[in-house]
Amino acid sequence: MRKADATGGPASWRGGPVAANDAYVRAAIRDLGADGTVDPAAATALWEDVIRLPQWDGDPVLLHGDLLPGNLLTEAGRLTPVIDFGGLGVGDPAADTLAAWAVFTAGPRDLFREAAGADDATWARGRGWALCFGLMAEHYYRETNPVLAAVGHRAVKEALAC
Repeated sequence: MRKADATGGPASWRGGPVAANDAYVRAAIRDLGADGTVDPAAATALWEDVIRLPQWDGDPVLLHGDLLPGNLLTEAGRLTPVIDFGGLGVGDPAADTLAAWAVFTAGPRDLFREAAGADDATWARGRGWALCFGLMAEHYYRETNPVLAAVGHRAVKEALAC
C-alpha cells in the first residue's frame, strides 16, 4: 500500500496527528490511573514525550488505519488476509505501526520495524499511537467489549515497557 500514489486520497480517521487526541488520552490516564489499571505517572510521561514529537510532513501515505489483532488473520502461524479496511485513507504512516505494540513483543517488534522501514521519528509516533489507542480502547470498552479493552491494555503495557 505504501507504494500506491495517495495524492488527493481521503484522510484516514487514525492518520492525523496523534496529539489531536490529547484531551481524551489525559482523561483516560486520569480514570485508569485512579483505579490502578495504569501507572498514571509513567503514562503521562510517555504521552508528554509523544505530543512533543515532530509531526509527519512527508508525502501522502495510504494507511490501513486499524491493524489490530482482530483484523490480522493467520493460518499456520503466517499472516494471511488483513481485513476491515474501514479506516483506509491517507495519513501519518506511524498510525499503522501501532500494531508493533498491540500485536508483538520486543523481539518480533524489532522485525516488524525493520520490515516496515520505520525511521526513528515514525517509530516514536507509532508508540504514541499504541499508547493512545490502548488507553482509549481500555477506557471506553472495558465494560462493553472486554476483548478490545484487553487489546488496548496490552498495547499500553507494551508501549510503557519500551
